[in-house]
Amino acid sequence: MTVETREARLKRLHMRSMRRGIKEMDLILTAYAAARLAKMSDADLAAYDLLLSENDQDLYQWVSGQRPAPESHAKLVADIRAVALQTEGGVGEKG
Repeated sequence: MTVETREARLKRLHMRSMRRGIKEMDLILTAYAAARLAKMSDADLAAYDLLLSENDQDLYQWVSGQRPAPESHAKLVADIRAVALQTEGGVGEKG
């Protein structure tokens, strides 16, 4: 079994962030990946990788505050939401 290099992992996570099921999550997670992934620890990257396995509709509801995120993802979802709110229009805002 080949061990994934950090560079390959970052590229894979960027791609998984960009190619989601719904456009809103493409935009939110692409911005998040660009802002945060390069500086994340290996443990944080593993948590983000796990989060990307979640359903887009659930992710959007968690990030937009429509439903609380599960405790296992709460800190990461809060950070994603914070980055999204810094971008034009924000998450869940009408505009």
